[in-house]
Amino acid sequence: MYTIVKDYRNEIVIEKSRFICTLKKVASEAEAQEFIRAIKKEYWDATHNCSAYIVDDLAQRSSDDGEPSGTAGVPMLEVLRKNNLTGTAAVVTRYFGGIKLGAGGLVRAYSGSVAQAVKECGIAEKILMSKFSFRCDVNSVGRILNILYQQNLFTVADVEYDLRAKVILGMQHSQKEEAEAWLTERLNMPMELELEGSEYAEVPVK
Repeated sequence: MYTIVKDYRNEIVIEKSRFICTLKKVASEAEAQEFIRAIKKEYWDATHNCSAYIVDDLAQRSSDDGEPSGTAGVPMLEVLRKNNLTGTAAVVTRYFGGIKLGAGGLVRAYSGSVAQAVKECGIAEKILMSKFSFRCDVNSVGRILNILYQQNLFTVADVEYDLRAKVILGMQHSQKEEAEAWLTERLNMPMELELEGSEYAEVPVK
C-alpha cells in the first residue's frame, strides 16, 4: 500500500482558470469528508470544489461538484488509483477564467492537477512493522544476543528479564517465517515467535 508523504497544495492555470489541488492524508471516511467540507469553506467563492478520496478498498468516493458528470471527480479518483494510494483525499478548487475547456479539457485539467500534486509531494510505501518475541534462559541471553547482532533481517528492540528472559525483535511483519527459520538454524532450537504488536511505517519511495 502507498500514501502521500505529506499534506500538500499546488496551483496550475489553464486557459485563465485556476486549479488549486489540495491533498491530505486521511485515516477514515469521516476525516476525508470533513477535509472536503473545510476546503469548501476555505474556498467558498470558488466556481467548483471537486473531490476524490481513497481511504481503503471499500471507502472510495468522488464528486464533480457541478462540473459536467464524469469530467472531474472520477478522473481525480483514477489518478489516486493509478498511484495505488490509500488514506489520501484530494480536492481541486476551480476559479473559472472565462474560457470553456470542454469535457476532454476538464478531464485533463482535473486529473493533471492531482497528478502533478502527487508527483511533487511524493509517495510513501506503507509497510506493516511488527514486534515479535521469544523466551530463553537468562544465562543464555548474552550468547544469543551476540548471534542476533550478526544479521540484518531484524533488530533487537528490547530484552525483558524475569524468571526467563524475553527477547523482543522488530521486523517487517511479512518476514516472520524467515526470521523463525533463521533463529531455528542459528540457535539450534525450534523457534516460534509470538506477536507483541504491529503498526504501519511509511517509507518514502525514491
